[in-house]
Amino acid sequence: MPFSKSPVALGLAAALFAAPAFAQGVKMVGGAPMYPTKNIVQNAVNSKDHTTLVAAVKAAGLVDTLQTPGPFTVFAPTNTAFAKLPAGTVETLVQPANKDKLTSILTYHVVPGRYTARELLALVKQGGGQAQLKTVQGETLTVVPGRSGKTLFVSDMKGNDARITMADVMQSNGVIHVIDTVVTP
Repeated sequence: MPFSKSPVALGLAAALFAAPAFAQGVKMVGGAPMYPTKNIVQNAVNSKDHTTLVAAVKAAGLVDTLQTPGPFTVFAPTNTAFAKLPAGTVETLVQPANKDKLTSILTYHVVPGRYTARELLALVKQGGGQAQLKTVQGETLTVVPGRSGKTLFVSDMKGNDARITMADVMQSNGVIHVIDTVVTP
């Protein structure tokens, strides 16, 4: 039997070319793997796309909360989303005097429970084209489908829309949906 067809060679080839076992359920966000066995904070601190969000979470004192068992659904704005805010907004919000306002904005991006994109779509269907989600902050976010029906948007009470650009980044204590705009209560 030639070497290339031997069971050992086939097993070795399969091992070399198969996806790594750790990759199962792992998504890349901001150039970093997001492990479903780690919590929201443990994963988010590694994303180059979420350094502003992580700094804001630290400034608001929400790190411990987002490390609890939850579960939470987090609509996580990217650095680009924060850059859309008026100049100086982020710098002002992270100052200790504005901690309450910052906390309100950040907790408006968090919903109690774990809602995957499929579950959000089901809620939208049940709601006749939209789903209302009560946030940890206490106000409501509205989830609506995009025109294709495959994209989801999250709308705040002011009518600002954030597109979910990456859904279902699973965490040990919930799920993250990456969004392209900061929503505000």
